[in-house]
Amino acid sequence: MRAMALDEVGGPLRLIERVDPEPGRYEARLRVLACGVCRTDLHVVDGELPGVRTPVIPGHEIVGEVEAAGLGCVFEPGRRVGVGWLGRACGRCPFCLSGRENLCDDPLFTGYTRDGGFATKTLVDSRFAYPLDAAADAAETAPLLCAGLIGWRSLVAAGEGRRLGIYGFGAAGHLIAQVARWQGRRFFVFARPGDAEAQAFARARGADWVGGSGEAPPEPLDAAIIFAPVGELVPAALRATQRGGKVVCGGIHMSDIPSFPYEILWGERQVASVANLTRADAHAFLAVAPRAGVRAEVTTYPLEKANEALDDLRSGRLIGAAVLLP
Repeated sequence: MRAMALDEVGGPLRLIERVDPEPGRYEARLRVLACGVCRTDLHVVDGELPGVRTPVIPGHEIVGEVEAAGLGCVFEPGRRVGVGWLGRACGRCPFCLSGRENLCDDPLFTGYTRDGGFATKTLVDSRFAYPLDAAADAAETAPLLCAGLIGWRSLVAAGEGRRLGIYGFGAAGHLIAQVARWQGRRFFVFARPGDAEAQAFARARGADWVGGSGEAPPEPLDAAIIFAPVGELVPAALRATQRGGKVVCGGIHMSDIPSFPYEILWGERQVASVANLTRADAHAFLAVAPRAGVRAEVTTYPLEKANEALDDLRSGRLIGAAVLLP
């Protein structure tokens, strides 16, 4: 197998070759068909998440085909499956036992604490993989497995308000906006000031209003989701949200939130974070996505260009999502 591995936090990925791994109990070895490049991969590579073990193969938006199955594997060889960020949960801690495996005390995360999908082959715990339609485009499916899933969990957390603000219109933003529209909501997009391309992309996807991240929308929001990892957006979103509204932070990492006056929180506004996801989230979203006609806008790269894909994401040159095709 070939893979792009991170040898040192903050450094570039390096192309390596390894013997194909043998699956253990519950595991499947996948032939990777596509793997999305997520902002969380950037946080791993750039050392913005704690305890990154090296070497590690990043990548957690995996579409693959089961090539070999270990004892107890849920899937037969030849089955197409998807794998996301949550690579394993212990099933024993209070969080797992209360249906909150996303907060597990002893988890494994794909592409972070276990090797991921920036590779031609990868091992996964089949209990944390999801059956996929073999006829669907693998590259367009890959971003659904994290950007789509975390977007879905954020949307559910935001409640049922009809006026939704979306801060950051990248992979997650453009996917969940399609679900919001299907649900009959209106959505208001906040992009980086001066980013005409991102603003045009949002308009083309049916946004009711598009503006800079510091602008006020034409009417108060019922809820807002922040996908951009920028702490300064929290008070901005609170100011844009009406009384009783909710601001959901959808990223795993965010810069520090500056102090803000209590008056913009008062009125029973709420600020919440979304952490990881559960398998129930995945099954729910993957059932909704085809009904809602969700379609990912993707830019594809060969496996060996993983560093280029990460650089494009880091610099904001991407529209939609980046996907590696091994």
